Amino acid sequence: MSDENKKIKEESVVKAFKLTTLALKNKNTVYILLVLIVIMGINAYMTLPKDSYPEVEQPMVYVGTPYPGNSPVDIENLVTRPLEKEINDISEIDNIKSTSVQDYSTIIAEFDPDIDIEDALQKVKDA
Repeated sequence: MSDENKKIKEESVVKAFKLTTLALKNKNTVYILLVLIVIMGINAYMTLPKDSYPEVEQPMVYVGTPYPGNSPVDIENLVTRPLEKEINDISEIDNIKSTSVQDYSTIIAEFDPDIDIEDALQKVKDA
């Protein structure tokens, strides 16, 4: 039986992943590297610049139009709808929201996130 066991052991091929074998043989080195990575990560997190109120630019243009002495229905028909139609012709528009109240019309035009806000404002003024 011992001859058979020797043949079986000789025939079996031992495959090992070299990185795993290296890590298992050098446990202290792996622990030191782990501690260094954790310390460097905590240091990087602590030194990141933080801002309580970060400045976020939203690609939105607000159009407010006063028209004293008119009802909300008249404001919508005479001011809001024609302005919406002209602003909606701009290709980079994502969404338009409007509100018509007594003597005042409000239109909020949302643009694609990649557009420059100054260009968007100029396009709305041109329209």
